Amino acid sequence: MSDKRSIFEDVGEGAAQPSAPKGGMIDAGKRGARGAVRLWLMVLFALVVVMIAVGGLTRLTDSGLSITEWKPVTGALPPMDTATWEGEFEKYRAIPEYQLQNKGMSLEEFKVIYWWEWGHRQLGRVIGLVWAVGFLGFLALRKIPPGWTGRLLLLGALGGAQGAIGWWMVSSGLRGQMLDVASYRLAVHLGLAFVILGFIAWYVMLLGREERELMQARRGREAKLFGLSTGWLHFAFLQILIGALVAGIDAGRSYTDWPLMAGGLLPPDFWMADLGLRNFFENPGLVQFIHRVTGYVLLGFAVMVWLKGRKSAHVATRAAFTAAFLALLAQIVLGIVTVLYVAAWQVAIVHQFVAVVLWVLILRARFLSQYPIAQSVRG
Repeated sequence: MSDKRSIFEDVGEGAAQPSAPKGGMIDAGKRGARGAVRLWLMVLFALVVVMIAVGGLTRLTDSGLSITEWKPVTGALPPMDTATWEGEFEKYRAIPEYQLQNKGMSLEEFKVIYWWEWGHRQLGRVIGLVWAVGFLGFLALRKIPPGWTGRLLLLGALGGAQGAIGWWMVSSGLRGQMLDVASYRLAVHLGLAFVILGFIAWYVMLLGREERELMQARRGREAKLFGLSTGWLHFAFLQILIGALVAGIDAGRSYTDWPLMAGGLLPPDFWMADLGLRNFFENPGLVQFIHRVTGYVLLGFAVMVWLKGRKSAHVATRAAFTAAFLALLAQIVLGIVTVLYVAAWQVAIVHQFVAVVLWVLILRARFLSQYPIAQSVRG
């Protein structure tokens, strides 16, 4: 008969312990180059942020219609001689923007707006190249983490769609009596840019933590806070789209007083009968009014979400909601300043950039609601 053993014997100092794969069974298999893929996505993220800023400046300088053709490959080369410049200028002189707004523009003045649009398109080509080289390189080396091929391929598909939508937007301003691109097409173009940026940011956050850590963190998911932050994200996205409508028709320069509009609660031309439903896209007074009111409602909703976020059991989550809320306050102040300064490009571009910051910070708060960071009992 064997001797009785203490139930604590196997965990004593002298007891042999079975070896386990470092990092746990979840990470014991093929991991892929998570760090390298994350770094590549961070480069793409930075390029998309710059792209949004350059796109905003292209719009603010009225440069978007200076190139009247879509040549994804051959268009990468700018005019190299006087004859080519004259040819590009001749094409521009045939569109409504020149005939109705810029008639008499010199070739040198045309070159300024041409370089803005060319730079915008060139940056799009660079982003596409960085994505293609990175994706195909990781794919060939079999370094893409398990389950990530479809996600990374999605980014490329969205980028290609964004290029096509960009031309769809530009083409709307090349005919009829249009002096700018159609505002709703501009909203689609900008909206997709934020969608792409959001996916990249989310993927960077996911790859910043190991799979085992994410699975453990998921157990502490704060479902109600995740739902509220998701609603906040969608609400902010709606406001971004409305802001694009404002920019598309220069509505920000129509009424430059605040909190009133032309001295009243409603703008004088709140509804133009001849426009019908197009008032929501083409009436500067109504579009700016909607943008203002949506901002007030968004602030009220954000206060509620922030107060809920402050009650999170996790320090990092509470800090993330506070950072997003402070960014929203800064954005609202910038929006008011933009109106008071007649949408001067220096102020307007900062307003657009802070929208990017706000978007990412709300995403981060949402991410930490889904995958809270573990902390000690003492916090």
